[in-house]
Amino acid sequence: MQAGEEQTQTAGTDGAAQVRGADPAALLEQVRGWARTLGFSQIGVAAVDLGSAEPGLLAWLEAGFHGGMHYMARHGLKRARPAELVPGTLSVISARMDYLPRDAPPDWAQQELSRLAEPGQALVSVYARGRDYHKVLRQRLQVLADRIAAQVGPFGYRVFTDSAPVLEVELATRSGLGWRGKHTLALDRGAGSMFFLGEVYTNLPLPATAPVSSHCGTCSACIDACPTGAIVGPYRLDARRCISYLTIEHEGIIPLEWRAAIGNRVYGCDDCQLVCPWNKYAQRSPLPDFDARGGLGTGTLLELWSWDEAQWLRRTEGSAIRRIGWARWRRNLAVALGNARRAAGPDPSRLDVENALRRGRLTACDLVREHIDWALGA
Repeated sequence: MQAGEEQTQTAGTDGAAQVRGADPAALLEQVRGWARTLGFSQIGVAAVDLGSAEPGLLAWLEAGFHGGMHYMARHGLKRARPAELVPGTLSVISARMDYLPRDAPPDWAQQELSRLAEPGQALVSVYARGRDYHKVLRQRLQVLADRIAAQVGPFGYRVFTDSAPVLEVELATRSGLGWRGKHTLALDRGAGSMFFLGEVYTNLPLPATAPVSSHCGTCSACIDACPTGAIVGPYRLDARRCISYLTIEHEGIIPLEWRAAIGNRVYGCDDCQLVCPWNKYAQRSPLPDFDARGGLGTGTLLELWSWDEAQWLRRTEGSAIRRIGWARWRRNLAVALGNARRAAGPDPSRLDVENALRRGRLTACDLVREHIDWALGA
């Protein structure tokens, strides 16, 4: 799960807008064409009544599964009520954008799993190795909205990209962009789950597109593969145990009970997606934005640990990784280095790790120092 920046608000008219120059169905086909030229893979439309999703949302929040992500509860049921979040909303355009890098090899998932088995490698989630997806999607959704306005005239809308109290997967599945997998991510038969979602809340009366049926069947690969057991049951995720949450959303000390399971993952975790059979159909992005940069796809833990803050800022410029800050980045690396040290046993590489950690401790803040001390422990 990735939380984003503040919502983008754009000007528009109040109340329902009429589709001028085309009937709603014809306009939707035009929108799909424009979206393809902007790098989107699929467009759907959802109605605004998400009432049936409210009990599940409330139960998830009441269980405390959102952990320290207080923004998940801050807006209450507005997350499931688009017309309350953005008054006047009649329909929601849901967009899918594939993010697998253009040069991803056919066996990309197996290669990622192989790197997980090498303790000295540094694993950054595939989605975060290129340009910040918030910026890419938001800018292109804005262009899409501008093209709609050029066709129909001024209309009311707001663009969202993982940036506000929006039930993105619920909207995506209701609009036919896929079904909800047991790991809680959206899945598509022709694209797996390696894609981003974005929305345009609009007061245009667009026709809702049909949902698709689920195709997970009896498969439990994602549940079985989760290193921390965060997928506590089909379609039920305890974010407090999720490595993506622990390395990205969680601001403080990483609980001792989860540090060993983090392994060499330093930003996010892709395990549930790597083992999903549907991701053999994951699509490469046509955009260079999501190509890995700055050594984030191939670097070792010691290489990334050797960066000073200025190097980190330079190498993560324009990246979603920037949002966690320097201290959390070093915290995550310290945990991963501790796991690598233990895995090394008597190997000479253990001494290299210990020396690097001790040097880093000299200038570390209290948060990072605590994790370095754990990494250097028995």
